[in-house]
Amino acid sequence: MPPVPTRRHFVTGLAAAALLLPAAVDAAPARPPLTVFAAASLTDALQVVAKAYTARTGQPVRFSFESSGTAARQIAAGARADLFVSADSRWMDDLAGRNLLAARRDLLGGRLALVARAGSNIRLRLQPGAPLATALGPDGRLAVGDPRSVPAGRYAQAALTRLGLWSTVEQRLAPAQDVRAALAYVARGAAPLGIVYESDAYADRAVRLVSLFPAASHPPIVYPVAVLRGASAGASDFYRFLSSGPARAIFARYRFRPLG
Repeated sequence: MPPVPTRRHFVTGLAAAALLLPAAVDAAPARPPLTVFAAASLTDALQVVAKAYTARTGQPVRFSFESSGTAARQIAAGARADLFVSADSRWMDDLAGRNLLAARRDLLGGRLALVARAGSNIRLRLQPGAPLATALGPDGRLAVGDPRSVPAGRYAQAALTRLGLWSTVEQRLAPAQDVRAALAYVARGAAPLGIVYESDAYADRAVRLVSLFPAASHPPIVYPVAVLRGASAGASDFYRFLSSGPARAIFARYRFRPLG
């Protein structure tokens, strides 16, 4: 016959259950990871910001970095995402027109830059009539994001047009699928010069900043962020965290200009 449980056995069982309780709590499922579609130029800064957010909340954040146009088209086609950070307002406006945004604000500003490979001796001041085509050499091409779909490419075209340089290099472009691909062309030596964001110029030690474009030569560079409709729990928390003091400090370190 099995022994009859006594009060001592009952108390001992409660104590054992109490010891197991923290483990049971720790084993509770965490919030599902957030999915963020973002402009390629934000690759480094956003990943650092996300690590800080995860350290505070325990919620992981995963990213899809590509050109803003590609990301926006994927979202419009039904790709699952919680937030979108674009490198310009045009693609965000497109999604707003489709009623796909739950909340939106302007997050960051930036500058447009001309870069060369780190070992290059090219010197050039970006102003009307600057000898940009000459600086490319006889066969060199200018790496830019494709102006048809990449915000950095559109900013580049606007700036070069304003400075009277577009017609001198229009037939000598090396269009890239996003701004980081344009940066890679220069880093690998496939193009002697490229137009990227100031933040990109500091993202790869294989390139160096030649000159910043005059701010008035192109539309203001603005990165809007949005929470998408149907977003997972925690999306609004990350949305707010992106404008927090710690996040702003990280963005500034990566040469972005926090707004608001």
